[in-house]
Amino acid sequence: MAKAAAMLVLVVLVVTAGGASAAQCDASNLAVCAGPILTGSTPSASCCSSLRAQRGCFCQYARNPAYAVYIKSANARKTLKTCGVAIPRC
Repeated sequence: MAKAAAMLVLVVLVVTAGGASAAQCDASNLAVCAGPILTGSTPSASCCSSLRAQRGCFCQYARNPAYAVYIKSANARKTLKTCGVAIPRC
């Protein structure tokens, strides 16, 4: 019985940890950067903050066909550079 309870706790911890990291990578958090990424306009402070918070997710977004064209664009690189965020090598 104790073994089964310990196994259940372990499974819950693994699932919870996996959900936490997935929740961190939320492309909708980059909506404030739509203007700069689409048009090359100057990014706002909130855009730069969102980019810094999502920096670990860029390669994941670049592999997603729905986001790749935006993440890999010249305007996205320009926005990252303006915000002082390193351009990832995926």
